[in-house]
Amino acid sequence: MKSIITFFLLITVSFGYSQNWNTNFEDVKVKAEKENKNILLVFSGSDWCGPCIKLDKVVWQSPEFQAESDKNWVVYKADFPKKKANQLSPELTESNNKLAEKYNKNGSFPLVLLLDKKGKILGITGFKNVSAQDYIKLIHSFEK
Repeated sequence: MKSIITFFLLITVSFGYSQNWNTNFEDVKVKAEKENKNILLVFSGSDWCGPCIKLDKVVWQSPEFQAESDKNWVVYKADFPKKKANQLSPELTESNNKLAEKYNKNGSFPLVLLLDKKGKILGITGFKNVSAQDYIKLIHSFEK
């Protein structure tokens, strides 16, 4: 019985700290407009880019970022995995490629952009070896 309770507790905690990344950029724009929020667009190589993986663990998965992003931004991760097991749907891959053509022509990973609700770039950054709190402050600095 204890193991069942432990299992469900671990599942609940995992879901509590997981970031709710949107999977349709058109929906992101509609939601940003409706909620009057900026868009946080992240270009990531989730299964091959070391700095992307570290940024995910330190910042994106943190409770601080989860709370801050829920209040202030609509988030979208344009992921570019390389391993066959992690491949995205053809539709999502095409959507991410179109976003890269527009916002990440140099193919930088990770690349983090704060966009206004219309898609205008407010700020750009990449990997920073800082705490989640400091990274959140950096993102907010683009809003001024």
